[in-house]
Amino acid sequence: MSKVLLVHAKGGPPLGHVLSRTAARAEVHLLALSALPPSVAGAAHSLCATVVTPTDAQRSDLVSLIVSQARAVGADAVLTFSEYAVVAVAEACEALGLAGAGSAAALARDKRLMRRTWQRHALPQPAFRPVATEADLHAAADALPFPLLLKAAWSAGSTAHQIIRSPHEVSGAWHRSREVMAESAQLGYAELHVAEADTDFVVEQIVTGTAADWFDEPGWGDYVSVEGVVADGVFHPVCLSGRMPTVEPFTERAGITPALLPPDAQDRIVALAREAVDALGLRDCGIHTEIKLGADGSMWLIETAARFGGAMTVPQIEEVFGLDLVGMLVDHLLGHRVAWPEQALTPEQARGAAGSLVVLAVDGQGKAWPGRKVWDFSAVTADVALSGGSELSVVAESSLADGDVVPVYDPAAGANTMAALCLLSATDPATVLRDFETLVDALPRVLPAAQPAQVSR
Repeated sequence: MSKVLLVHAKGGPPLGHVLSRTAARAEVHLLALSALPPSVAGAAHSLCATVVTPTDAQRSDLVSLIVSQARAVGADAVLTFSEYAVVAVAEACEALGLAGAGSAAALARDKRLMRRTWQRHALPQPAFRPVATEADLHAAADALPFPLLLKAAWSAGSTAHQIIRSPHEVSGAWHRSREVMAESAQLGYAELHVAEADTDFVVEQIVTGTAADWFDEPGWGDYVSVEGVVADGVFHPVCLSGRMPTVEPFTERAGITPALLPPDAQDRIVALAREAVDALGLRDCGIHTEIKLGADGSMWLIETAARFGGAMTVPQIEEVFGLDLVGMLVDHLLGHRVAWPEQALTPEQARGAAGSLVVLAVDGQGKAWPGRKVWDFSAVTADVALSGGSELSVVAESSLADGDVVPVYDPAAGANTMAALCLLSATDPATVLRDFETLVDALPRVLPAAQPAQVSR
């Protein structure tokens, strides 16, 4: 039986989903760079031939650690689904002579390199400047039109995003973003391979998006993602995911599969995603490309990642289109022939729809809840009326335990302040969207109030 070394770190699809699909294809050896979620720890030890948690000293040279572990177990493939380990795994695969994202993996991780690459290929994207110091940020603010968005070059989940609307906000944004990156590193949400990655930033012009020119009904966000894979250097789009509007600054609230777009719009979006992926020169990996939608058919590239979409994107695709992307990628990396979709699948080919909702302590307009609440999924299922045929579940490994106090939403920290991740299955994408709007409105009403003693802990 073939052997796979799976490198686990925070982020990406739920570990339980990844493990079960990988174990169905090969003998799994798990290298755990992050603690295993308690809800899947037992399953991990039963599904994996070995589970190794390296010491801090071993982590100091991550590529060497992965190469050594792969050789020790005789791995035929090495992969990760975490943004924070993508570059290290790609470099390890290069050293081992195994299929992987390739030497260009950093181009799909470092937002500065990504934007420079797309600039050389004349692809549509916001105007930008790399930033390494506060002085760099002031200089960029003098050169670019406001409003601006400051991003950490190696972040994920909208962490450390800061909107800058005027020159007097520059210094505060710089210091707050630096603080958040340090806080994120303490939580394990940080690049694992590149030294001092938390000091690298990019600032870009905020372009004006609109969903109205693309979707036939209100409520959709003004950006989508193209999910797919690169196999032997060839991009294979699988489907598009739609979004609810983000929470300021640009924190994602929900992803919905499939995106309810007409065929011509989907074709134009996929064509741009193909150009973006081809420009990066990736070889063998999952792909997740986000695109901002503007008026009169205009589009801008947000970013491409050399891994599948996070949260529940992969399970949603499996539910809606019957494609086990994890298993298919494992098969490809092991050298087996895989029948990837010939073109991006459409809503007409879907079996219903599915979406994942990030629970944040803000209402539908992005305003903070009036008081602190306690997460209690049973209260949600008991008191929120969803559409007929809709089914709601909670992703335990990505959620607080019932009884825990919901964090106050911090715009700079983004998804780091989420309380839970919920999965909804419904008859069609529009129903998912409506049910999520219902949930967002109902949560501050149905969740129990936190007691003073709980908040003060």
